Amino acid sequence: MIGSVITLAVVGFLAGLGLMYASKKFHVVKDERIEKINEMLPSANCGGCGLPGCMALAEAIVSGKAAPDACPVGGVDLAKQIAVFMGMEVNTGVKKVARVRCNGGKENGTVKYDYYGPRDCNSVTLLAGGSKVCTFACVGEGSCIKSCGFDAMYMGEDGIPRVKPDNCTSCGKCVTACPRKLIELVPEDKPFIVSCRSKDKGPDVKKACKVGCIGCKMCEKKCPVGAIDVDSFLAVIDPDPCTNCGTCEEVCPTKAIRNFHNLKIKA
Repeated sequence: MIGSVITLAVVGFLAGLGLMYASKKFHVVKDERIEKINEMLPSANCGGCGLPGCMALAEAIVSGKAAPDACPVGGVDLAKQIAVFMGMEVNTGVKKVARVRCNGGKENGTVKYDYYGPRDCNSVTLLAGGSKVCTFACVGEGSCIKSCGFDAMYMGEDGIPRVKPDNCTSCGKCVTACPRKLIELVPEDKPFIVSCRSKDKGPDVKKACKVGCIGCKMCEKKCPVGAIDVDSFLAVIDPDPCTNCGTCEEVCPTKAIRNFHNLKIKA
């Protein structure tokens, strides 16, 4: 009996020594800068940076896997703060905001049935391709609005979501939430957008929406800097060469191209 107790004690002692050795041998020293940067971050844990949360981003910045401006919520000021702390340079470019590329609301889009069911965009699109004739159109159930954690979106009177530029942090949650991929993050100083994603031919677009892009190429031909390309019957504006001259909006016969700076946004 005593021998068994002694043996057990010796085994326990040796096991303890082994654990102590292993803890010291494989101990990982955590970089103190990670906690400091985590404290600087807004603690939104929104995933806009592409990582699970703010702590994960802090670790990525310290390890060099993410840039100081990786947090879209913090904006330029936070990016500068982190860059100074890390002794790095940061790109303090123009802020990006979400824009909804559809104007086929209640007055413009043709409806093929009245929807009664879960107020969720994915549910609507699964039912006969959506409640509107245009299968590229916004279905207006507000899944993007529900995903926004910064009060940057609301439903317009026409049934199309609106974005509050001042509140938008370009986190990208609304982009992911939209099943039709109608929302894009665009430089705030580039307001001209083709408010349509339909790739149907002109006659079919006209049957589905009053303000859809019919692929007439008038904007492409008239753009003085070649910033517009029409592909698969849909015009797309490249924001980089665009000079905001407004020619495309003037010549568009269906008014599919809009200046978002002129939209009335609710405070």
